[in-house]
Parts: sequence; structure tokens; C-alpha cells
Amino acid sequence: MEHIKNYYLITDQIATSGQPTLEQFSEIAHAGYQIVINLALPSSDNALADEGAIVTRLGMIYIHIPVIWDDPKIEDLQFFCEVMGSLKKRKVWIHCALNMRVSCFMYLYRKLILKIPETQAKYPMTELWQPNPVWQKFIHDAEMSLV
Repeated sequence: MEHIKNYYLITDQIATSGQPTLEQFSEIAHAGYQIVINLALPSSDNALADEGAIVTRLGMIYIHIPVIWDDPKIEDLQFFCEVMGSLKKRKVWIHCALNMRVSCFMYLYRKLILKIPETQAKYPMTELWQPNPVWQKFIHDAEMSLV
């Protein structure tokens, strides 16, 4: 799995990454992941046009929550948190184009919903990137509305 772009194992049940390839989705399925959540747009770099069909053919559930890079929405985060809350006993792979959207959503989910200490919740976001002003505002707005 380490060769998948920006792969991080968050817990035994949750992994995140950038966009997997067709072959990598097969590896993800063979590793026992049951659900794939995609936060990228269909037009994102390296997006697979038929990703939903690929994932479901491999026996996994596919959930697509397209998050616009320049305009992330609190509603998307809320839906993501609801979905994650319903999957607590499942093995979940979450990806976007580069793991930037995902790392931010996971930070907020872990901090605000799971109440994980901030220093732990920031992993792997701070290893991947420092959120730009758009995402800094999104984080601030989420912290104000989801507490």
C-alpha cells in the first residue's frame, strides 16, 4: 500500500490516500477494505472516469462526496461525518486527488466528532500540507459550526 500516492494508515480500520490507480483499487480490495469514499471531483487530476463501477466490481461499496477544491462546503463535511459515523465497524479507504481534502476532513472529523486531541487529529494533514487561506477559513468555519 505504501506505493499508493500519499498513503497513510490512520487506524486499523481507516486508510487515506491520493487517487489510486485501477490496479491499486484491486490491492485495496484484497487488503480487506469494504468501502471507498472519494472526495475528489470527476475532473480532478488522474480521476478514473468509471471509478464507482471499478470499486463495486471489486466488491466494495463506493461513496462519492465531490468537494470543490476552491470552495469546500460545511454541508459536505457534515455528510462525510455522518457517513463515517455509520461505518465505525467497517474497513474504509478515503481518497481524493492528493489526500489534501481528505486529510483536512479527517482532521476535523477526528477532532470535532471523535474528540481526539488536536496534535493526534492533525495527522497526516500537517505532514502533507499547510492549509491555504481557503482551507484555513473552512477549518475555522467548521470548528464554529460543528462544536
